Amino acid sequence: MSRYWSPVVHGLTPYVPGEQPKLDNLIKLNTNELPFGPSPRVLDAIHAATSDALRLYPDPNADTLKEALARRHGITPCQVFVGNGSDEVLAHAFLALLRHDQPVWFPDVTYSFYPVYCGLYDIRYETIPLDAGFRINADDYLTQPGRQAGGIIFANPNAPTGRFMPLAEVERIVAGNPGCVVVVDEAYVDFGGASAVGLIDRHPNLLVVHTFSKSRALAGLRVGYAMGHADLVMALERVKNSFNSYPLDRLALAGAVASVEDEAHFRRNCDQVIELREHLTADLARVGFEVLPSTANFVFARHPAHDATKLASALRERAIIVRHFAKPRIDQFLRITIGTQAQCAALIDALREILG
Repeated sequence: MSRYWSPVVHGLTPYVPGEQPKLDNLIKLNTNELPFGPSPRVLDAIHAATSDALRLYPDPNADTLKEALARRHGITPCQVFVGNGSDEVLAHAFLALLRHDQPVWFPDVTYSFYPVYCGLYDIRYETIPLDAGFRINADDYLTQPGRQAGGIIFANPNAPTGRFMPLAEVERIVAGNPGCVVVVDEAYVDFGGASAVGLIDRHPNLLVVHTFSKSRALAGLRVGYAMGHADLVMALERVKNSFNSYPLDRLALAGAVASVEDEAHFRRNCDQVIELREHLTADLARVGFEVLPSTANFVFARHPAHDATKLASALRERAIIVRHFAKPRIDQFLRITIGTQAQCAALIDALREILG
């Protein structure tokens, strides 16, 4: 049937998401889902929204959610854009804000959806290498005579490395590129990082993207949002309303608002993940792994004496799955999601057995 495909489809290399196996008794540490459930208030809100009102379209502007997010972040609703998960928000940002004559810049080791969006929208891009310690160097992203980006995007903390760039360095990149939009993808920022949202009133070219899929334990609900100057948000709205004017359904809107309003549950979940991450990092080091400093709900680790592909396969044989990327520079690393205390302990026990 490929003869009916449009030329753009033939040229695409789609993003490959983390595996979602349908197996019982599996310890699933490969997709960075939270090991703890969402707020009970979320479930109550979704249940209450499951009514005859489902015959009606949802609010196309998601005003209640935008207002709740604006209150939480200390901004105005016109500075908030919402969509079906941060992936959809990012997709709109690439088309609305990053598609220019000059190439988009992003790290060589980062979220692998970025080059996919470039392929979909015919956007030229340039990858900038992380340093030897897998850090983003702000100096590499500053506009210079004869060298200018059409846009810049990076994850902070970065994925899959987990390393966090201090806000002063983020602001250097934003201030050093006044002629283009800088998108900071903060999917994992709640696990010990500091958000750049406080910079958006000073920098009209900054867009900060968040998700409900990680720290709010709502990966199954598909809610994401962006924050920035009202002009940037207006561009995203124009793309959204040319694509899907009702992106969030009634259940997603109700659950997301309830999640934002239960700050105590949100903070408790994040604190638990941070504590478990520190314990897992120490346990991995004790069995010989080198672990990059992480400010995410995962760690990125390699063993100097054991091949990562073989380790991932051996773990899978023991019903434990982790993420392995067969890509340059990182093919000897495993990305390991922070699970429950029992799951992390089972991982370490399995690794001790594998490593002998």
